[in-house]
Amino acid sequence: MKIRRNRGVMSEINVTPLVDVMLVLLIIFMVTAPMLKQGLDVELPKAKGKQLPTEERIAVVIKRGGKIYLNNRKVTLPELRRRLKAISKLNPNVYLKADRRVPYGEVVKVMAEIKDVGIEKVGLITEPVQRIR
Repeated sequence: MKIRRNRGVMSEINVTPLVDVMLVLLIIFMVTAPMLKQGLDVELPKAKGKQLPTEERIAVVIKRGGKIYLNNRKVTLPELRRRLKAISKLNPNVYLKADRRVPYGEVVKVMAEIKDVGIEKVGLITEPVQRIR
């Protein structure tokens, strides 16, 4: 039996474990990325506009059928008024998302409630128009 006593510096790097780990991480991220998308399924109207800043927002969503949500929590119109009055002093900006099939009168009714509690800045959220060239 021959014993090797002269151990030199190994100049080769085994990258197989690194590639295995990276592929596993890639698969994990591909599976979990769609689950990270939060929010309500609302079909927004399309319009031209700029991207909103990514600050903390108060979002009021009106889904088809007249269901109203405040930051992903279902509320009634009187409850929306009460909650907005409580938080209007902290953040006077509200963003309104309304499904494009919601009647205009419903949207105006919710906007009137928002304005009535003292919030003057109401932004309407739309999807950008896709142009094919």
